Amino acid sequence: MKEVILTQDNFNEEIQNAKTPVLVDFWAPWCGPCRNMLPIVEELSEELDGQVKIGKVNVDEEEMLARLFNVRSIPMFVVFENGKPVRSFLGSCPKQTLIDFINGKEIKEEE
Repeated sequence: MKEVILTQDNFNEEIQNAKTPVLVDFWAPWCGPCRNMLPIVEELSEELDGQVKIGKVNVDEEEMLARLFNVRSIPMFVVFENGKPVRSFLGSCPKQTLIDFINGKEIKEEE
C-alpha cells in the first residue's frame, strides 16, 4: 500500500476511519533528514500493509495541520490510535527504531 497524502480536507476522515493505527509523517521536500527517512517510510508502507496505515503531511502545503499538532521540527512522526494521537517521535532514525515506535516500545532519543 502506498502512503496516503494527508491534507486538511481528508485528514480527519483518514485518521478517524482507520481500522488500524496510523503513522503520520510530517515532512517537507527541502528537509534532508526527511529525505533520508523517505525510503524507510515507503518500505514500511509495503511491509506493514494491513497492520498500519501510513500518511504523509507536507508541512509547507499543510501549515494548519502542522500548527494543530505543534510541529516545530521535522521529520516528526505521530501514531494515532482510535483517531487520537498517542505518541510522537522527532528526527530521523533506523528502520527498526521506527517499527519499535509504531509498536509502542519506548524509544530513547539520541542526544
